[in-house]
Amino acid sequence: MRSKIFLYLFIFASLFILFQFMNAKKAKESYDTKIDNLKAKIKTKETAIDSLVSANLDLTYFSLESNEDAASYFEEMGYDANKLALTISDQIISQNKIGKDNPIIPYAGMEGTMNINKVRLLNHKWIIADFTDGVYWGELFIIYEVKEGGVIDFEVEKSFLYPKN
Repeated sequence: MRSKIFLYLFIFASLFILFQFMNAKKAKESYDTKIDNLKAKIKTKETAIDSLVSANLDLTYFSLESNEDAASYFEEMGYDANKLALTISDQIISQNKIGKDNPIIPYAGMEGTMNINKVRLLNHKWIIADFTDGVYWGELFIIYEVKEGGVIDFEVEKSFLYPKN
């Protein structure tokens, strides 16, 4: 009788161990599949990030922040290029007044006042800006010069107004 109990116990333990082994094998296969899927997603995301970094570098090629020569030009004059860029942008945008056209824009507002929306410093001499009156819009090419004492002169070199669709 005792040997039958041990035999049943051995069979039960063997079946239990076999069940645990099969369950662990299925779980491992499931985890391996998930890991492979996540690795594929990571690879896809890394490729997307690389292409976005490349696109960002292309977009910032013509900007004061990425132009070492222009930044060193201002540093030689004793200015911090990043602070000066903010100051110049603020000076242009601060000329937007309620009820009055921005004096830098060579067009009168037809559906409202002409205001500058966005300014980008290309280098130590050139700026591009976007303006609109809410219906009509255009762009400016501005030449600027930083003089002694931090005085900044602006001269609109070219401008155009998009036709209304």
